[in-house]
Amino acid sequence: MRTIFTTIAIAIASMAFVSAELKPVDTAEAVTFTIKNFGINTRGEIKGLKGTIKWDAANPAASVFNVTADAKTVNTGIEMRDNHLRKEEYLNVEKYPLISFASTSVTGNTIKGNLTIKGVTKEISFPFTVKPSNGGYLFEGSFDINRRDFGVGGGSVSLSNNLSVSLKVQAK
Repeated sequence: MRTIFTTIAIAIASMAFVSAELKPVDTAEAVTFTIKNFGINTRGEIKGLKGTIKWDAANPAASVFNVTADAKTVNTGIEMRDNHLRKEEYLNVEKYPLISFASTSVTGNTIKGNLTIKGVTKEISFPFTVKPSNGGYLFEGSFDINRRDFGVGGGSVSLSNNLSVSLKVQAK
């Protein structure tokens, strides 16, 4: 009898990791970006990660990602530049405080969804990996966007149009 209860308990516990509703953990390396400024790679991060990740390890196509980041937290390590990035011409954080991503499909190791920055929504697609980590999952991926597609930075000639975003999101 004890063996049956133990087997049932293990089965129920393992099902929690098959299909789980997770919360992203807000860390310094969760959302990072790189863009050339005056020809020099400038690295930064955005924090305030929130939302839900409904991960189904048995059926990734049934998974759903719906997350936001706080645009006011943009950090390149230079406060004067960061304050400039928060202004209307760039992220306009007073009017658009959140950057969001909502998945529309997960196929194999590729996720497709809608990225919204500064009130502009564009569909993006990128490869990702997932592995069990610290009682949850670690999701990693990266993608490139054109900042002008989102109305960021206006006509700046010192800033590259291309921005690379890297994700390393722990979710529990």
